[in-house]
Amino acid sequence: MSQFRYLTFLTDYGLDDGFVAACHGVGARIAPDARIIDITHLVPPGDVRRGAAVLAQTVPYLPPAVHVAVVDPGVGTTRRAIAVAAGESVFVGPDNGLLSWAVTAAGGASRAVSLTNRDLWLDTVTATFHGRDIFMPVAANLASGADLASAGEDIELADLVWLPPPARQVRDSVAQGEVLTVDTFGNVQLTITAADATDIGLKPGGTVLVTAGRQQLTLPFRDTFGSVASGDLVVHTDGAGMVSIAVNGGNAAQRLGLPPGARVSISPSAHTIQP
Repeated sequence: MSQFRYLTFLTDYGLDDGFVAACHGVGARIAPDARIIDITHLVPPGDVRRGAAVLAQTVPYLPPAVHVAVVDPGVGTTRRAIAVAAGESVFVGPDNGLLSWAVTAAGGASRAVSLTNRDLWLDTVTATFHGRDIFMPVAANLASGADLASAGEDIELADLVWLPPPARQVRDSVAQGEVLTVDTFGNVQLTITAADATDIGLKPGGTVLVTAGRQQLTLPFRDTFGSVASGDLVVHTDGAGMVSIAVNGGNAAQRLGLPPGARVSISPSAHTIQP
Protein backbone atom coordinates (compact mmCIF):
# COMPACT_ATOMS: atom_id res chain seq x y z
CA MET A 1 0.00 0.00 0.00
CA SER A 2 1.30 3.48 -0.81
CA GLN A 3 1.98 6.04 1.88
CA PHE A 4 -0.62 8.61 2.89
CA ARG A 5 0.33 12.23 3.42
CA TYR A 6 -2.55 12.78 5.82
CA LEU A 7 -4.18 11.31 8.88
CA THR A 8 -7.51 12.75 10.02
CA PHE A 9 -8.87 12.51 13.53
CA LEU A 10 -12.40 12.71 14.96
CA THR A 11 -13.34 11.88 18.56
CA ASP A 12 -15.59 12.70 21.51
CA TYR A 13 -12.53 13.25 23.73
CA GLY A 14 -13.10 16.97 24.24
CA LEU A 15 -10.31 19.52 24.67
CA ASP A 16 -9.95 19.75 28.45
CA ASP A 17 -7.61 16.78 28.83
CA GLY A 18 -4.50 15.42 27.13
CA PHE A 19 -6.27 12.63 25.24
CA VAL A 20 -6.06 14.25 21.81
CA ALA A 21 -2.45 15.34 22.30
CA ALA A 22 -1.42 11.84 23.36
CA CYS A 23 -2.91 10.40 20.17
CA HIS A 24 -1.22 13.10 18.09
CA GLY A 25 2.07 12.21 19.73
CA VAL A 26 1.68 8.52 18.93
CA GLY A 27 0.88 9.34 15.32
CA ALA A 28 3.83 11.70 15.01
CA ARG A 29 6.29 9.16 16.45
CA ILE A 30 5.24 6.44 13.99
CA ALA A 31 4.45 8.57 10.91
CA PRO A 32 6.43 11.82 11.31
CA ASP A 33 5.86 12.81 7.68
CA ALA A 34 2.06 12.55 7.85
CA ARG A 35 0.04 15.66 8.67
CA ILE A 36 -2.87 15.24 11.07
CA ILE A 37 -6.11 17.06 10.26
CA ASP A 38 -8.40 17.37 13.28
CA ILE A 39 -12.03 17.11 12.19
CA THR A 40 -13.51 17.62 15.66
CA HIS A 41 -13.08 16.36 19.20
CA LEU A 42 -16.35 17.83 20.43
CA VAL A 43 -18.76 15.08 19.41
CA PRO A 44 -21.13 14.67 22.38
CA PRO A 45 -19.77 11.83 24.54
CA GLY A 46 -20.82 8.46 23.15
CA ASP A 47 -22.98 9.96 20.37
CA VAL A 48 -22.08 7.56 17.56
CA ARG A 49 -24.74 8.94 15.23
CA ARG A 50 -23.50 12.52 15.55
CA GLY A 51 -19.92 11.38 14.97
CA ALA A 52 -20.98 9.37 11.94
CA ALA A 53 -22.83 12.34 10.44
CA VAL A 54 -19.96 14.79 10.96
CA LEU A 55 -17.42 12.35 9.52
CA ALA A 56 -19.54 11.51 6.47
CA GLN A 57 -20.25 15.16 5.68
CA THR A 58 -16.59 16.17 6.05
CA VAL A 59 -14.83 13.33 4.21
CA PRO A 60 -15.79 14.49 0.68
CA TYR A 61 -13.72 17.64 1.24
CA LEU A 62 -10.63 15.90 2.62
CA PRO A 63 -7.64 14.53 0.70
CA PRO A 64 -6.98 10.78 0.52
CA ALA A 65 -6.06 9.82 4.06
CA VAL A 66 -6.20 7.34 6.86
CA HIS A 67 -9.24 8.57 8.77
CA VAL A 68 -9.23 7.76 12.49
CA ALA A 69 -12.57 8.12 14.29
CA VAL A 70 -13.17 7.26 17.93
CA VAL A 71 -16.60 7.56 19.51
CA ASP A 72 -16.49 4.33 21.39
CA PRO A 73 -18.84 3.70 24.31
CA GLY A 74 -18.05 -0.02 23.95
CA VAL A 75 -14.30 0.40 24.42
CA GLY A 76 -12.74 -2.58 26.20
CA THR A 77 -15.66 -4.89 25.42
CA THR A 78 -15.98 -7.51 22.68
CA ARG A 79 -16.66 -4.88 19.97
CA ARG A 80 -14.11 -5.17 17.16
CA ALA A 81 -11.48 -2.67 16.14
CA ILE A 82 -11.47 -2.36 12.35
CA ALA A 83 -9.88 -0.76 9.31
CA VAL A 84 -11.94 -0.36 6.15
CA ALA A 85 -10.66 0.57 2.70
CA ALA A 86 -13.05 2.80 0.72
CA GLY A 87 -12.27 4.88 -2.32
CA GLU A 88 -8.79 6.35 -1.97
CA SER A 89 -8.81 6.23 1.83
CA VAL A 90 -8.79 3.90 4.83
CA PHE A 91 -11.05 4.31 7.86
CA VAL A 92 -9.90 3.13 11.29
CA GLY A 93 -12.05 2.91 14.42
CA PRO A 94 -14.52 0.82 16.39
CA ASP A 95 -16.97 -1.48 14.63
CA ASN A 96 -20.05 0.25 16.02
CA GLY A 97 -21.38 1.99 12.91
CA LEU A 98 -19.34 5.16 13.42
CA LEU A 99 -17.46 4.69 10.15
CA SER A 100 -20.34 3.39 8.07
CA TRP A 101 -21.82 6.57 6.59
CA ALA A 102 -18.38 7.96 5.76
CA VAL A 103 -17.36 4.70 4.10
CA THR A 104 -20.45 4.98 1.92
CA ALA A 105 -19.70 8.63 1.16
CA ALA A 106 -16.17 7.65 0.10
CA GLY A 107 -17.50 5.19 -2.48
CA GLY A 108 -18.24 2.08 -0.44
CA ALA A 109 -16.11 -0.49 1.33
CA SER A 110 -13.78 -2.61 -0.78
CA ARG A 111 -12.04 -4.47 2.04
CA ALA A 112 -12.13 -4.62 5.83
CA VAL A 113 -9.89 -6.14 8.48
CA SER A 114 -10.12 -6.70 12.21
CA LEU A 115 -7.17 -5.08 13.97
CA THR A 116 -5.73 -8.26 15.46
CA ASN A 117 -2.02 -7.76 14.73
CA ARG A 118 -0.62 -6.59 18.05
CA ASP A 119 2.70 -5.76 16.42
CA LEU A 120 1.07 -2.57 15.14
CA TRP A 121 -0.33 -1.60 18.56
CA LEU A 122 1.51 0.16 21.35
CA ASP A 123 3.44 -2.21 23.60
CA THR A 124 1.11 -1.48 26.51
CA VAL A 125 -2.61 -1.44 25.77
CA THR A 126 -5.13 -0.15 28.29
CA ALA A 127 -8.76 -1.26 28.36
CA THR A 128 -10.19 2.25 28.03
CA PHE A 129 -7.89 4.17 25.65
CA HIS A 130 -7.89 2.29 22.37
CA GLY A 131 -7.67 5.57 20.47
CA ARG A 132 -4.12 6.02 21.71
CA ASP A 133 -3.09 2.40 22.08
CA ILE A 134 -4.63 0.71 19.01
CA PHE A 135 -6.40 2.97 16.52
CA MET A 136 -3.81 5.72 16.14
CA PRO A 137 -0.74 3.45 16.00
CA VAL A 138 -2.38 1.18 13.42
CA ALA A 139 -3.48 4.19 11.38
CA ALA A 140 -0.01 5.72 11.53
CA ASN A 141 1.57 2.47 10.36
CA LEU A 142 -0.88 2.35 7.45
CA ALA A 143 -0.08 5.96 6.62
CA SER A 144 3.61 5.02 6.59
CA GLY A 145 3.01 2.35 3.95
CA ALA A 146 2.01 -0.79 5.85
CA ASP A 147 -0.38 -2.95 3.85
CA LEU A 148 -3.96 -3.21 5.08
CA ALA A 149 -3.57 -6.99 5.29
CA SER A 150 -0.80 -6.54 7.86
CA ALA A 151 -3.24 -4.97 10.32
CA GLY A 152 -5.23 -8.14 10.91
CA GLU A 153 -7.72 -10.69 9.67
CA ASP A 154 -10.13 -10.03 6.83
CA ILE A 155 -13.79 -9.42 7.68
CA GLU A 156 -16.78 -10.02 5.43
CA LEU A 157 -18.13 -6.60 4.55
CA ALA A 158 -21.66 -7.73 5.33
CA ASP A 159 -20.55 -8.52 8.89
CA LEU A 160 -19.58 -4.94 9.67
CA VAL A 161 -21.90 -2.88 11.88
CA TRP A 162 -23.78 -0.39 9.69
CA LEU A 163 -25.93 2.41 11.02
CA PRO A 164 -29.34 2.52 9.34
CA PRO A 165 -29.33 5.16 6.61
CA PRO A 166 -31.03 8.41 7.64
CA ALA A 167 -34.79 7.99 7.25
CA ARG A 168 -36.58 10.15 4.68
CA GLN A 169 -39.53 9.82 2.34
CA VAL A 170 -41.08 12.03 -0.31
CA ARG A 171 -44.75 11.56 -1.03
CA ASP A 172 -46.75 13.93 -3.21
CA SER A 173 -45.90 17.41 -1.92
CA VAL A 174 -44.61 16.34 1.50
CA ALA A 175 -41.05 15.40 2.49
CA GLN A 176 -40.84 13.42 5.72
CA GLY A 177 -37.67 12.89 7.68
CA GLU A 178 -36.08 13.34 11.07
CA VAL A 179 -33.51 15.48 12.80
CA LEU A 180 -30.17 14.07 11.70
CA THR A 181 -27.95 16.24 13.86
CA VAL A 182 -27.76 19.53 15.73
CA ASP A 183 -24.60 21.57 15.31
CA THR A 184 -22.83 23.82 17.80
CA PHE A 185 -24.97 26.80 16.75
CA GLY A 186 -28.20 24.91 17.38
CA ASN A 187 -29.01 24.57 13.70
CA VAL A 188 -31.32 21.60 13.15
CA GLN A 189 -30.18 19.53 10.18
CA LEU A 190 -32.84 17.24 8.76
CA THR A 191 -32.42 14.02 6.81
CA ILE A 192 -34.37 15.73 4.01
CA THR A 193 -32.09 16.71 1.13
CA ALA A 194 -32.04 19.78 -1.09
CA ALA A 195 -33.16 17.54 -3.95
CA ASP A 196 -36.16 16.43 -1.88
CA ALA A 197 -37.09 20.06 -1.29
CA THR A 198 -36.93 20.75 -5.01
CA ASP A 199 -39.04 17.67 -5.74
CA ILE A 200 -41.89 18.94 -3.57
CA GLY A 201 -41.76 22.39 -5.16
CA LEU A 202 -39.81 24.37 -2.58
CA LYS A 203 -37.43 27.07 -3.74
CA PRO A 204 -35.71 29.98 -2.01
CA GLY A 205 -38.08 32.89 -1.54
CA GLY A 206 -41.02 30.58 -0.86
CA THR A 207 -42.74 29.51 2.31
CA VAL A 208 -42.65 26.12 4.00
CA LEU A 209 -44.97 24.41 6.46
CA VAL A 210 -42.90 22.57 9.07
CA THR A 211 -44.63 19.90 11.16
CA ALA A 212 -42.87 18.42 14.18
CA GLY A 213 -45.06 16.54 16.62
CA ARG A 214 -47.81 18.93 17.67
CA GLN A 215 -45.96 21.94 16.30
CA GLN A 216 -46.93 23.42 12.94
CA LEU A 217 -44.92 26.40 11.79
CA THR A 218 -45.08 28.43 8.61
CA LEU A 219 -41.53 29.59 7.92
CA PRO A 220 -39.59 31.33 5.16
CA PHE A 221 -37.47 29.15 2.89
CA ARG A 222 -34.39 31.22 2.14
CA ASP A 223 -30.76 30.90 1.03
CA THR A 224 -29.16 31.91 4.31
CA PHE A 225 -29.73 33.03 7.92
CA GLY A 226 -29.22 36.71 7.08
CA SER A 227 -32.24 36.67 4.78
CA VAL A 228 -34.47 37.03 7.86
CA ALA A 229 -34.44 39.40 10.80
CA SER A 230 -32.30 38.67 13.84
CA GLY A 231 -34.08 36.17 16.09
CA ASP A 232 -36.35 34.85 13.34
CA LEU A 233 -36.62 31.23 12.27
CA VAL A 234 -35.65 30.24 8.74
CA VAL A 235 -35.50 27.03 6.70
CA HIS A 236 -32.59 26.74 4.27
CA THR A 237 -30.28 24.29 2.53
CA ASP A 238 -27.06 23.98 4.50
CA GLY A 239 -23.47 23.42 3.41
CA ALA A 240 -23.95 19.66 3.33
CA GLY A 241 -26.91 19.89 0.97
CA MET A 242 -29.45 19.10 3.68
CA VAL A 243 -32.55 21.04 4.66
CA SER A 244 -31.98 22.75 8.01
CA ILE A 245 -33.94 24.91 10.42
CA ALA A 246 -32.08 27.80 11.97
CA VAL A 247 -32.55 30.99 13.95
CA ASN A 248 -30.68 34.05 12.74
CA GLY A 249 -28.40 34.69 15.71
CA GLY A 250 -30.09 32.06 17.88
CA ASN A 251 -30.52 28.37 18.66
CA ALA A 252 -33.27 26.61 16.69
CA ALA A 253 -32.93 23.29 18.52
CA GLN A 254 -33.59 24.96 21.87
CA ARG A 255 -36.33 27.20 20.49
CA LEU A 256 -38.24 24.28 18.95
CA GLY A 257 -37.26 21.47 21.31
CA LEU A 258 -36.02 19.29 18.44
CA PRO A 259 -33.39 16.71 19.42
CA PRO A 260 -31.72 14.27 17.01
CA GLY A 261 -34.21 11.64 15.89
CA ALA A 262 -37.30 13.87 16.18
CA ARG A 263 -39.69 13.36 13.27
CA VAL A 264 -40.20 16.37 11.00
CA SER A 265 -42.05 16.91 7.74
CA ILE A 266 -42.02 19.85 5.36
CA SER A 267 -44.33 20.92 2.57
CA PRO A 268 -44.84 24.08 0.49
CA SER A 269 -47.21 26.66 1.95
CA ALA A 270 -49.30 29.16 0.05
CA HIS A 271 -48.91 31.60 2.92
CA THR A 272 -46.72 34.59 2.07
CA ILE A 273 -44.06 35.86 4.48
CA GLN A 274 -42.69 39.29 3.72
CA PRO A 275 -38.89 39.45 3.64
